[in-house]
Amino acid sequence: MPKSKKSNPSINLNDPQYYLNRELSWLEFNSRVLHEACDPRTPLLERLKFLAIFSSNLDEFFMVRVAGLKQQVEAKVSLLTPDGRTPQQQLDDIRSTLNPQITKQHQHFEQVLRPLLANHGIHILDYIDLNQKQRTYLDNYFEEQVFPVLTPLAVDPSHPFPYISSLSLNLAVVVKNPDTEEEFFARVKVPKVLPRFLPLPSELGIQHNGQLAHWTGVPLEQAIAHNLESLFPGMNIQEYHPFRITRDADLELEEDEADDLLLAIEQELHKRRMGGTPVRIEIQSQTPEAVRCRLLQDLDLTESDIYEVDGLLGLRDLMYFMALPLPDLKEPPRQSVVPLRLQRLREPSVNSDGLDLEEGKDFFSVIREKDLLVHHPYQSFSATVVRFITHAAHDPNVLAIKMTLYRTSGDSPIVNALIAAAENGKQVSVLVELKARFDEENNIYWARRLERVGVHVVYGLVGLKTHSKIVMVVRREKDRMRRYVHIGTGNYNPKTARLYTDLGLFSCREELGADLTDLFNFLTGYSRQKSYREVLVAPVNMRDRFLALIHREIKNVENGFSGRIVGKMNALVDPQIIATLYEASRAGVQIDLIVRGVCCLRPGLKNISENIRIISIIGRFLEHSRIFYFYNNGQEEIYIGSADWMRRNLDRRVEVITPIRDQDIAKDLQEILGIMLADNRQAWDLQPDGSYIQRRPCDDCPEANSQKTLMSMVLRSIGIASNLIDAKKSSSYIEN
Repeated sequence: MPKSKKSNPSINLNDPQYYLNRELSWLEFNSRVLHEACDPRTPLLERLKFLAIFSSNLDEFFMVRVAGLKQQVEAKVSLLTPDGRTPQQQLDDIRSTLNPQITKQHQHFEQVLRPLLANHGIHILDYIDLNQKQRTYLDNYFEEQVFPVLTPLAVDPSHPFPYISSLSLNLAVVVKNPDTEEEFFARVKVPKVLPRFLPLPSELGIQHNGQLAHWTGVPLEQAIAHNLESLFPGMNIQEYHPFRITRDADLELEEDEADDLLLAIEQELHKRRMGGTPVRIEIQSQTPEAVRCRLLQDLDLTESDIYEVDGLLGLRDLMYFMALPLPDLKEPPRQSVVPLRLQRLREPSVNSDGLDLEEGKDFFSVIREKDLLVHHPYQSFSATVVRFITHAAHDPNVLAIKMTLYRTSGDSPIVNALIAAAENGKQVSVLVELKARFDEENNIYWARRLERVGVHVVYGLVGLKTHSKIVMVVRREKDRMRRYVHIGTGNYNPKTARLYTDLGLFSCREELGADLTDLFNFLTGYSRQKSYREVLVAPVNMRDRFLALIHREIKNVENGFSGRIVGKMNALVDPQIIATLYEASRAGVQIDLIVRGVCCLRPGLKNISENIRIISIIGRFLEHSRIFYFYNNGQEEIYIGSADWMRRNLDRRVEVITPIRDQDIAKDLQEILGIMLADNRQAWDLQPDGSYIQRRPCDDCPEANSQKTLMSMVLRSIGIASNLIDAKKSSSYIEN
């Protein structure tokens, strides 16, 4: 039995030395993303993808996190973070941490990946390396396709410095009047309506191993730069330099003062499109001092806002190359499986007597048998969640559908199903979260479209984002009403469901149905429900319940029993949760955490967190599911849901976590956690100082890639199913 350590009153678990900085922890996460781009074990085009993701992540980080810190500095905010830093100290530390990462990214692209791509027949050339035929083609293409789109903008006393949109790529151009020798400054925007990389015709491509290359071309800005004479006829082009800026993109919304939330957000979106305050400028390192100073002055930025690169700017555009039809340079195609129990909806099961047992079985009868867990993207989202909502929309016995929408896709089959349900006369209520960052415009579009067909649309609660992932279907069955629910960890978005790992529980248990009924009344009316039968709801009871579950493990250890906690989440930031986990570790509770991104807890500290181990898994799919396991002296409890252990999730969002009552599902979730904790390919161990070390299999150990293992497990389930069905039809249960 583990020995409990009595609390030492001399140790202050809120001491800043026991906490990692949130922003620096995020940069560590993005550094792990960058590592995937540098890892030779990653397929070549996937490495470009990770470079693009690294850049895209950074853009959002500056638009939101850095912008917020700069606002705090300007407002002279003196409040310290849990780790004891001021806003200015965080900005300084971000810059010193980030500069080496950016250098690494661009050096790896220029020195490693571009040559490797060329070896595989993908030639990203510089304009100066083109032969005359290639230049002639691109010059003609410029005149016909690019030149008409461009608008050169002069900058002089009669032409003020033009507005530069966020994340746009631009050329700062210096031209000279040959008659007066006077120099002028101008800006040319590289248009986003054209591809960032311009391909040459195959016959003009570079020969590779005796064959035409798969792709040969140049960056668009270089084609523009070498044809600037067309934009400034009669002037001498002195120099040109690419630059790119990032602006504050967070909405400033006073919800309690807004008469119409939808209108208020639309107005704020217009301000965002017009652009917030610049927070970063990216330039090439050889940009001369005069141009640098001019840009800083006109954009009201300082030297600390400049990030220099050697090579191409805006590497997020490298995602372009993932569209090339070169499967050997990518991960194998993703395969999603239809769960065994739902396969019977398509194909009847046949027993040994040849009797058809499942004729007419529908989605609801499957759920009535027992709860159903689905795991995306390993199991099909369209054949489970989308099918459930679509089935409900057309089932004549379904009377009502209620759900929350935080983010969904632009061509959402779920929204189309809800529209069909309303047109079929069902009572449909949808909470559309208008404040979902960067999805506000998309959500406004869907909200209006739903309202037009008679759906009851609610826009959320003042001061709270509704982040929960819940659906409830009310169905008349004989002489009773039955409620079917889906509670998930991820958004109702078919596109991200192919890229994110998420879990969902289907159930018709009375307690869950009653809880979600109360919750929807809380979301749509004036209910202020303070207690729930089963679910944990933020900001009502979730924080207190999680703290109680941790304290129960502490109590069990103090009573001489074992204590064990395993958690999987996207982020661990909340100081109260962290301090309580420290208490548990000091008591002897064994704690394993799988935290993909930001983690402010320092594991492995003597007398503080010696019993806490933390890993992060970075792989092909974005780990997004949340699972929480508590040993409970052998009466194990396990939960899934939408919340991370962050202040915003526990206090400022409506979140739902559900307990898992089905023992088979509980064992499946424990197996998933075990597979991830055993990962030695994609897992990184968090060190006490906040750094991470990637695991590597020992010489005599096989590689354990958790995502591949989970993929193999569901594919094996197809093999089992094929014993019951015609093998020729088994492919219908796999979604590529």
